[in-house]
Amino acid sequence: MIKRVSVCVASRSSAFFFYQSSLNLINYLLLLIDVARRKQFEKPLHGDKESLRFATPEPIARYRAQRLRCKILADISCGIGGQTVFFAQQCEFVYAVEIDPKKIEYAKQNCAMYGLDNVKFICGDALDPKVIEQIPAVDVIFSDPFRPAEESERHVSSLEPGIPNVLAAYGEKTRNFAFEAPPQMPPERIPFDCEKEYISLDGQLNRLTLYFGGLKQYDRMAVALPAGEGLVSKYGLSQVRETDKMKLNAYEPEPSVVAAGLLPELVESMMQMAGPLMGGFELFRVDNKRLLLTSDALIKQSMIKNHYLVLKICPFEPKEINKFLKGQNIGSVVLRAGVKPEEYWEVRNEVEKGLEGNKTVHLFVKNGTAILCEVIFND
Repeated sequence: MIKRVSVCVASRSSAFFFYQSSLNLINYLLLLIDVARRKQFEKPLHGDKESLRFATPEPIARYRAQRLRCKILADISCGIGGQTVFFAQQCEFVYAVEIDPKKIEYAKQNCAMYGLDNVKFICGDALDPKVIEQIPAVDVIFSDPFRPAEESERHVSSLEPGIPNVLAAYGEKTRNFAFEAPPQMPPERIPFDCEKEYISLDGQLNRLTLYFGGLKQYDRMAVALPAGEGLVSKYGLSQVRETDKMKLNAYEPEPSVVAAGLLPELVESMMQMAGPLMGGFELFRVDNKRLLLTSDALIKQSMIKNHYLVLKICPFEPKEINKFLKGQNIGSVVLRAGVKPEEYWEVRNEVEKGLEGNKTVHLFVKNGTAILCEVIFND
């Protein structure tokens, strides 16, 4: 297996990880970022509407294939093969298992479309002994189990085939397992000794991968794609101090950072960038769904989804807010408040009425108080 190491790169704002290989480490970073930035499949996948909807996005499929690169990999519950394609590009040989005959035919077509002939397809239940005996010793087993479309609260017990069952059934094949799980599950709801890697794509929480055995390197990790940045858990960090007072600048963390519970690690990295003379970073909870970091220091950090300059704090009165924005070269407003659905467009139209500027403002509302934040570093 390929070993992971942490490397600090001066041109990046946070340490990221690489794999020891024949590639120069810097070149490997550029490669990883380059492949992650491709947002669509080079060739449209074959599959039915529902399968295509839930197929792994290409930047994540490419990234995951890079991380799990090995000689022989088994992809069980492979679906239409959206992830299998990229495993086959990185591995010498792949075993692809799928219980749905229709989906496995799509997977065959997709691999053929990419000119891949190093995949053996097995149609059957991944836990069926007759299926298991067709798979030899492998380096890695990846499982993307079935998940209910909707649950009031996500739990690993809802995955099918279940993680404990897969670990037991394939324990003689390898000790290195990776499972996809619902990203809405917080780390404390995952009762396994594994690494929890949360991935955000284009600023939205998208995937959670659990790594077992030799694949586990950390307790928790947050990854932001397509930027190709990561943040890992550390021990002994204090919780971020909370405040009800917004300062000069606000920072919206990548959702993968929040999901992974890595706000202390993020603040530590931001403090290192700002320096001790610039003051600290505090947690400002807008509501139950939204949180910001705030500081008088202005920095650019790659694990921040949006950087803001706080323009104004005032009562949430749409007409008055509109008057203020007309003098600030603002052209659009993103309403980030718990407004009733039937009132959303009425409020948004009121605050955007007559705006003709070229800047964007995000409007947060906390307990009836509006916080107007101008997006900066929007590149």
